[in-house]
Amino acid sequence: MVAIAAGIAAAAGVMGWLHVFQYETTDDAFVDARTVAVSSQITGAIIDLPVTDNQIVNADAVLVRIDPRDYETALAQARAQVAQAEASIANLVAQIDAQNARIEQAQEQVRQTQAAFGFAQEENARAQELFKSGVGTQQRAQQAASNLGQAEAAFAAARANAKAAEMQLAVLQTQLMEAAGRRDQARAVQSQAETNLSRTAISAPVVSRVTKLSAAKGNYTQPGQALLMLVPSEVWVTANFKETQLSLMRPGQPVDIRIDAYPGRVFAGHVDSIQAGSGAAFSLLPPENATGNYVKVVQRVPVKIIFNDAPDVFVGPGMSVVPSVKVR
Repeated sequence: MVAIAAGIAAAAGVMGWLHVFQYETTDDAFVDARTVAVSSQITGAIIDLPVTDNQIVNADAVLVRIDPRDYETALAQARAQVAQAEASIANLVAQIDAQNARIEQAQEQVRQTQAAFGFAQEENARAQELFKSGVGTQQRAQQAASNLGQAEAAFAAARANAKAAEMQLAVLQTQLMEAAGRRDQARAVQSQAETNLSRTAISAPVVSRVTKLSAAKGNYTQPGQALLMLVPSEVWVTANFKETQLSLMRPGQPVDIRIDAYPGRVFAGHVDSIQAGSGAAFSLLPPENATGNYVKVVQRVPVKIIFNDAPDVFVGPGMSVVPSVKVR
């Protein structure tokens, strides 16, 4: 019997030694997740809270509703301003089309008066030549000179009218540019109003579980005010191994995961990555080893371990875990 007991003890010792030789284990490990802090982006009274503590919600599920009436009014006003700006643009476009027609008409008058002025110049030249030669009468010469003056004045007036019409077109085009700017500004205000209205319904970004619910129906929210926390369904293990345990540890190595909440259960996983630095190096107050007396302390390095399959039991951030990484 003594021999059998000794043999069993020896076998157990060998198996234990093999386990220690093949695996790296730590009890400084916890379930981790990227929790989401849900806060309000606008001010308003909470009128509906369709979720409760620890409830599982789907992606895009409404978590909180804020009174939308003020934001609906603001959106209606913004839309009215956009419509007014667009109407102003349409009116100016019509005026520009009409002004182009007036410019064409004025240019036609210029061509007509120019032709009449040229004819009057020729008639006056003939009349003056005939008068000088004694063939024509003084009255005819004076009449031709008068007609020439009238034709010249009409031609000058037509050119001035055409120039004024072109200048008025430039004024209308400037007004159109200003109206387009007002329309773009009104559209920006409308877009902001639409965004604010959409923020009156706060939705879940991913499938998750509601935690730390502080919102209550009737409460008045402010931008940035935390209303609740969401814990996504995707979780992993952050194991803080000693730096002396990392020499053979590599991504992809299999891991046996034991969760304290479920004794006797072993969950399969694998090493995903090893942090590029110790946990102390990224702490709020990292150690300053160059000052004071130095005492060497074995550092801990976070290792991310992923479950091969999503656990069939509830697992949340902060739960204690004992992972065993097979390194040989």
